[in-house]
Amino acid sequence: MHDGCSAAFTSGKQIVDKIRMMGFHRNPLGIPFEISCTNCEAVFQMAYMESQCPACGMVYGVTPCHSHRAEFVKPAGVNY
Repeated sequence: MHDGCSAAFTSGKQIVDKIRMMGFHRNPLGIPFEISCTNCEAVFQMAYMESQCPACGMVYGVTPCHSHRAEFVKPAGVNY
């Protein structure tokens, strides 16, 4: 599913599953990202490696290796 820091994930669900399995989902990001939700277009601050849009519940995840850039954040699904 993931090869080191290669970003070999094919979906946001894989990212969220991996960071949950590793216990990183509640780790804070070094610098929070401003995310525009892909589901409802609300803008919110993503402060943890797994965060949820407060407006619609879309879950987002990013791996520790890629937590320095918002482009690596992927949506996993509403209330995933």
